[in-house]
Amino acid sequence: MMGRKTLLLVIMGIFGAYYVYTPLPENIEEPWSLLLVDTILRTIKKLIVVGEFLGIGHFTNIAVTGFQEVPPTSDENVTVMETTFNSVPVRIYMPKRKSETLRRGIFYIHGGGWCFGSAAVFHYDVLSRRTADTLDAVVVSTNYRLAPKYHFPTQFEDVYDALRWFMQQDILATYGVDPQRVAVSGDSAGGNLAAAVTQQLIYAKSKLKAQVLIYPALQALDMDLPSYQENSHFPILPRSSMVWFWSEYFTTDRAVEKAMLLNQHIPRESSHLLKFVNWSSLLPERFKKGHVYKSPTHGSSELVKNYPAMLDVRASPLLADNSTLSRLPLTYIITCQYDVLRDDGVMYVTRLRNAGVQVAHDHVEDGFHGAVSFLQMKISHRMTNQYLSWLRENL
Repeated sequence: MMGRKTLLLVIMGIFGAYYVYTPLPENIEEPWSLLLVDTILRTIKKLIVVGEFLGIGHFTNIAVTGFQEVPPTSDENVTVMETTFNSVPVRIYMPKRKSETLRRGIFYIHGGGWCFGSAAVFHYDVLSRRTADTLDAVVVSTNYRLAPKYHFPTQFEDVYDALRWFMQQDILATYGVDPQRVAVSGDSAGGNLAAAVTQQLIYAKSKLKAQVLIYPALQALDMDLPSYQENSHFPILPRSSMVWFWSEYFTTDRAVEKAMLLNQHIPRESSHLLKFVNWSSLLPERFKKGHVYKSPTHGSSELVKNYPAMLDVRASPLLADNSTLSRLPLTYIITCQYDVLRDDGVMYVTRLRNAGVQVAHDHVEDGFHGAVSFLQMKISHRMTNQYLSWLRENL
């Protein structure tokens, strides 16, 4: 009897190890911490997909309940409050210490694939508190309506409306913010929205000092960039998940997701736009690593006709022409080696520099998507310190 129990435990252990373990590069710090979080996320996703199949609810509607949110609680260093900017909910972090001068202003946009998250999520609350206290800055962390209930351009419009509200002279004065020292920042999908609203803001009277993008998603035209190929199964954000996020941003029509997975969603008549995301000319050699460029297979014209957001520059900031890019402010971009979105950020660095924009680029060789949010890992502190150091020196 004991032999059977032991054998069962051994078998269960083998299957458990097989499920948890994913080969990782040697330079990844604390690999088991990453694998543990990835396993939890994959398990939750599988359970939620089953729930969705059984009619319990849509994937994102269920998953959003799993995020740890915290109340707007002030501490000894920072006052935290919630309000609305042009009907968009925001959370504001203000240093308690007195300041003899007007403060920096940082408008932060959370990530989550346009589907998940909020300014109240624990790791965003921690980042905003630390930013406000370390830089003596006023941080506005904005919310926006989420997919699948809302699709593009709702998320973009919410963020843009809140930012325009914040940039008004009287609002900046109310919070003691220097109008010459305002930056927009965001990570992942929030980096996408930050880049998009920064481009849009050049047509308004308001002027930003800087944009700060952390592993941003910047284009939905080519899902076979070298970074997508190399990291297609890497923990946290595999290629299939990123494609799913993009398709959810646009629509719940699964035809879009299927076409994007095959990289067959751009019709022939729109193929001229591919020059803006042609990695063969926009990636430095060290990121190409022997990959050979292959133009995406032409897709259905009907798909883009039904969902024009797929080719909208407000969704894919890399589609902006050089005349638009040349008017953008000082830029700081963080990319990670083990991230399907790596090449989006690197290509944007190239295009901005070619347009004459001053760009600082930190590429984290041992970094992975979402690293800044892994507060229990050393890499989170390193990358956050890089982020804060750049803002301190340039804003």
